[in-house]
Amino acid sequence: MPGTNGHGPKRAILYARVSTDEQARSGYSLAQQLEALREYAAREGYEVLEGVSDPGQSGASLERPGMDCVRDLVAAGGVSVVLAQDRDRFAREPAYHYLLRKEFEGYGTKIRALNDRGDDSPEGELTDGILDQLAKYERAKLAERSRRGKMRKAREGHLSLATPKYGFRYNEARTGLIVHEAEMEVVEKVFLMAAEGLGVHSMRTRLRQEGIPSPKGGRVWDTRLLRLMVASDIYRPHSHDELAGLVTPEVVARLDPDEEYGICWLNRQKTSTRTISEPDGNGGRRYKKRKTIKIRPKEEWIAVPVPARLSRVLVDRARTTMDSNRGSERKYLAREWELRGLVRCPCGSKMGTHTTQPHGGRVYHYYKCRGRSSLGQAGLCKQGAIRASAVEPLVWPFIADLLKNPERIRAGMERLIDEERDVGRGDPEWESRVWAEKLAECDRLRKAYQQQQAAGLMTLEELGTMLRDLEETRRLAQTELKSSRARRERVEALESDRDDLLDFMAGTVPEALDTLTGNERNKLYRLLRLEVTPSPEGYEVRGAFCPLGLPPSKTPKATTSNSTNHREISLQQISARCGPTGLHL
Repeated sequence: MPGTNGHGPKRAILYARVSTDEQARSGYSLAQQLEALREYAAREGYEVLEGVSDPGQSGASLERPGMDCVRDLVAAGGVSVVLAQDRDRFAREPAYHYLLRKEFEGYGTKIRALNDRGDDSPEGELTDGILDQLAKYERAKLAERSRRGKMRKAREGHLSLATPKYGFRYNEARTGLIVHEAEMEVVEKVFLMAAEGLGVHSMRTRLRQEGIPSPKGGRVWDTRLLRLMVASDIYRPHSHDELAGLVTPEVVARLDPDEEYGICWLNRQKTSTRTISEPDGNGGRRYKKRKTIKIRPKEEWIAVPVPARLSRVLVDRARTTMDSNRGSERKYLAREWELRGLVRCPCGSKMGTHTTQPHGGRVYHYYKCRGRSSLGQAGLCKQGAIRASAVEPLVWPFIADLLKNPERIRAGMERLIDEERDVGRGDPEWESRVWAEKLAECDRLRKAYQQQQAAGLMTLEELGTMLRDLEETRRLAQTELKSSRARRERVEALESDRDDLLDFMAGTVPEALDTLTGNERNKLYRLLRLEVTPSPEGYEVRGAFCPLGLPPSKTPKATTSNSTNHREISLQQISARCGPTGLHL
């Protein structure tokens, strides 16, 4: 392999990363990193194959578009070294840095940073490992100092929210909140509707009809936001005596004994966000953020008083009424949604199911973008609701026709299995071995830290912090070990679904397909990993049936004609395009 035996040309890939949106927008840090790397590569005689950037990506995860590109380039061969300005540009977690190093070694590629201190010897690797843990320790200390500063201000009665809650604004000193009358009138309207017994969907409809924009500016209010608003203590008045048991005496002394105050709770939850990726059905990957929220024990919550505007009687009545109505708002029994969980909006959000009955007349069933309806993103997502009776009869005849071609389905399922195995990232068995080695390295580092403390190179407090960070790395390695096993189980599930699907196709006569119920069709679609996305031309369909490079085929398309009360569907044969972007109906 060129560049890996010491006799071929030395080829390098440059990698730069910034972790915040501000850095990503300015581009200065990315440019500075790449410039420094190019100068280093020129001095060392490296031929630069490519410079890869990851703007606005956290180093707490390896699921990054740029890093995936680097790993693919390394897997293709011919790369001598991957260069970054600092070791934490590759990953902020030492365990992930270790995984990358082991993965790249399998292709004869080294991983280098301009701030490396060690070499390729076991002692050098240990030195770099200790430096990685020290860098993690420093970051943790900075984050902890920042958090403690915010908590100290909160105990003094000062707020440090990024955005004030709806109905409030910061005062001129930005140390507390004041009531925003226009928004608080909307809040009062919400509580009045809840007290009247309206469900959150009815409340959302009324707010939209009255032209009241959501807090994020969209036309559609998030039903979850309405529930949280009614349940929030920031709108519920509390007496001076009640606050005395929740805040410090210094804060109580500054409050008016004759006034009531709402409570803004801080330090209530711990939120962590990480990026994950999944195959997109076209040979590429789809990236999304996954947020994990952990509620802290209530004794750790910090109460900050804010001005009260609503009546406590109204707030309590609204809460009681909403709790009694919870779960009783649904009016219609669930239908057999053939495409439930399988329709994806062009904006990237999943499309959920929605049922309406205007003026007590005919019942209509739709697939509706969750991002638009639940998150109040009407201004960002332009996709309207899709009538179930328009899309379901369009998809099924096409799928039923495909089921007559077992080899096409088999090839597609094999492609999905290969994507899940993700050959360029290493097989699950290899990853399991790497994470087991990382656990052993954690044991070696523990001994090294203890020796440094015994030699007087660090204090007992520093040793304790370092050991806690090391234990976090150990837990991460154990988590990734479980993840590798889970990936192997997903591959096994795909193989099982492939076999079940082929057995079903072999034992089913074509005439029996039309007798399947909506739920049975849905199960079949899930075996095929079906995904339907509306497009200006019709519907884009992906799944196991559409491997890359498949020649064009024929499929029916639905056209619609409107009448006063209903929509009729007629089928016409048209061409379908299948290729890198899926198949268009």
